[in-house]
Amino acid sequence: MASNFNPDKQHTLKSAVSISGTGLHTGVLVDMKLNPANPGYGIQFQRVDLPNKPVIKADCDLVTDTSRGTTLELGEAKVSTVEHLLAALVGMGIDNCFIEINGPEIPIIDGSSEPFVELIEETGVAEQDAAKVWYSIDENIYHSDENKRVEMVAMPATEYSITTLIDFNSPVLGTQHAGLKHIHDFKEEIAPCRTFCFLHELEMLLDNNLIKGGDVNNAIVIVDKPVDEKEMVRLKKIFKKDKIEVKSEGYLNNLELRFPNEPARHKLLDVIGDLALIGYPIKANIIANRPGHSTNVEFAKKIKQYIKKNKHTKGVPIYIPGQPAIYDQQFIEKTLPHRFPFALVDKVIELSDTHIVGIKNVTFNEWFFQGHFPGNPVMPGVLQIEALAQCGGILAINLSGGGQYDTYFLKIDNCKFKQMVRPGDTLILKMELSSPIRRGICEMKGTAYVGNKVATEAELVAQIVKK
Repeated sequence: MASNFNPDKQHTLKSAVSISGTGLHTGVLVDMKLNPANPGYGIQFQRVDLPNKPVIKADCDLVTDTSRGTTLELGEAKVSTVEHLLAALVGMGIDNCFIEINGPEIPIIDGSSEPFVELIEETGVAEQDAAKVWYSIDENIYHSDENKRVEMVAMPATEYSITTLIDFNSPVLGTQHAGLKHIHDFKEEIAPCRTFCFLHELEMLLDNNLIKGGDVNNAIVIVDKPVDEKEMVRLKKIFKKDKIEVKSEGYLNNLELRFPNEPARHKLLDVIGDLALIGYPIKANIIANRPGHSTNVEFAKKIKQYIKKNKHTKGVPIYIPGQPAIYDQQFIEKTLPHRFPFALVDKVIELSDTHIVGIKNVTFNEWFFQGHFPGNPVMPGVLQIEALAQCGGILAINLSGGGQYDTYFLKIDNCKFKQMVRPGDTLILKMELSSPIRRGICEMKGTAYVGNKVATEAELVAQIVKK
């Protein structure tokens, strides 16, 4: 990634770029074109060779097969072995990309993400005029599969980092681990690492005609058992080599290792590709022990569910009572005309040119609890709206360059009361400008929270009038 890359903006490709190659499992030669896409589009595949040219979103809920790579399917259309391309897009910071392909499988090329990274670099990465919304997690999310001895965890963190551990009970591989602390190191550290398989798996796949990709020189072959002369002759033919031998480390001599722990790094690459199917960019520290495509996808589904469930907490203001206020009660009194019993903002804790966050402490001492309702005190919803409006008034007057102004309600839309506010609650009042103030008309979206739960929300329109 370039040094001026802004991770908080969305990115796409500067222009369309194409590549052709054979699918590892289907053996079908395909042409693939990566196109720029608008902000919020995400990553989607289009099968241009099928009637109606169906489009399939990169989404974990559309995965139908993980036996030899990750396959997305929608209706009659499927695209398989998507993980190496998805990893390259994530690793290069691409959020929005429309991929046209005229066959059922992404080309394997050399079995790594490097060819796709080079393709993206060839055209360049374009920053878009849209914020990238990162999703943080507040608690550990676990996934395990006892049969496969897989354990995965996503832990709260300030950026996206991954550690993988592999252990296949293989004397050749032993136990390996790989780590990626910063996603911007993907290109150097992870992208070049190729897929691997064991010789016994390769033989089974060849016998069942399941590797039709012709050139099998795009995978590291691990030899974990003695190989007789007859098998060597057969392998020589398959690999189109004059001489096939097993290196002392237990790897077939079809290619040289790029890193001592290349297999573990490739597993990390797969995790990045499969977790792209969550559909939301996340900040988390992922630890994956013995990961595989099926468990990666199940884990992606768990994280996606968590985000969907907690999505409303995105943008919830954090209130730390001990932090000094931006505006205290005395300043608010100078700005707003409201007095007891209608002074409903105690202090302002956040302020920018587009939003404001105020605090209203609700105590049992409030005058309105005498009549609303005795024995079951609940803060009236209209007063919550009034508190939001007063908070928005401070922002509007602030944006008008100070001076003596009053604000008057013109309209309230889409007002919803979602949770009762009771004595002892602290009401966090957030007002956001929906559009710039024009001719004294101010439109804002208001949300009142108690903790991280929404109590009240509404769209408010007011007029600012000079005194």
